[in-house]
Amino acid sequence: MTNLTGVFQLENGNWGYRFAITKHGHYKNYRRTKDDSGKPFKTCNQAARARQQAIIKANTAPEHSKFISKRTFTQVFNEYCEKGRAGKAYSTIRKQDSLWNNHIKPQFGNRLVSDVSVAEITDYLSELYYTEGRAYKYVESFVKVFYLIFGQAYSRNYLSIDAYNKLCVNKDTKIRMPKRKVDDDDDVIVFSEKEMKALDEYFIGTTLETAYMLGKYCGLRINECFGIKWSDIDFDNKTISISRQMQYQQGVIKLVSVKTRNGKRIIYMAEPLFEYLSRLKITITKAESELREMRTQQQMMIPDIDGSYVSSLELVNTLPNGKMRTVNSMKRHTRKIRDELGICFRFHYLRHTYGTRLAEMNTPSHILCNQMGHASSKVTEKYYLSITNRGVDQLINNLNSF
Repeated sequence: MTNLTGVFQLENGNWGYRFAITKHGHYKNYRRTKDDSGKPFKTCNQAARARQQAIIKANTAPEHSKFISKRTFTQVFNEYCEKGRAGKAYSTIRKQDSLWNNHIKPQFGNRLVSDVSVAEITDYLSELYYTEGRAYKYVESFVKVFYLIFGQAYSRNYLSIDAYNKLCVNKDTKIRMPKRKVDDDDDVIVFSEKEMKALDEYFIGTTLETAYMLGKYCGLRINECFGIKWSDIDFDNKTISISRQMQYQQGVIKLVSVKTRNGKRIIYMAEPLFEYLSRLKITITKAESELREMRTQQQMMIPDIDGSYVSSLELVNTLPNGKMRTVNSMKRHTRKIRDELGICFRFHYLRHTYGTRLAEMNTPSHILCNQMGHASSKVTEKYYLSITNRGVDQLINNLNSF
């Protein structure tokens, strides 16, 4: 009886086959709906016989080996910088350069990429995490750079397929993170209701009240918050369009695209934020006539996404008198809040609090993922797993209602 495994029928009534093999480290899928003459398979047995012949042919075909050139880590990384990272975000380039110059280059720069084992990389990562006490997320950045370097080496024929698979692909052998320490936190820091009330009172009337409100009610990243222009706000539909972020690049303030494709999104405004921005817009409109000279004197021209220049007066976080607030403006307040309120404040924790609160209120995960601008829903899941006092209270109420 003919083995019909891997055989399937098409909508037009004809048949096809599929199979996959691994040969010399290469994993390859095959799918055919016609024979070598271009004729369709009319029956399932015809497709099954053709599949068996194709498997034999694929397994016995000679492998054409390539000459593997020898290159050091430094040579591969430099070649990547010259030819392989066009279009990368400025912040990504700076991070890669920092990890390379300060850590990886001194340790591996002169080594041949083909001579370094998985065990050596794993030991290095373990030393960073366990011995030097580096943050888990920080060490993850090293793994990404190693994968990048080995991927570049393989794509440029400086590393064999077998070596690359062992280093980066095979789940049993590839480079992986050290086992996480038991006492590591989950990296989700959520402000309590008491802390949020104290922060509300602190920021009212300050020059960063607008930024705080956007962080609290939109869960924005700090760079996104300071990149919002008035034209991004749709007061009719109560939404904010997120498409740019503010960055310092070599000491120059620029408006650049958000980091990922999913970062471009439409944020829905809560009523308190809508009312606040509506009042602020009236204040700005009034200042445009009453403080025209002062605002003109204070304005700066900032490079925008498309290479044109925009006035700082177009930014939501610019004060009525024309003084622009930037991502660095929050630093002084971070220290002051710690000293005066005893709260470990980081703007990003407003984002954590926003995500966790919405998760606690059973917001569908795909909606929260969109509002947060996450590239993957797996990132959003941590907000549903975060344990807060409010969540514990709800659990107790549920238990008591049995």
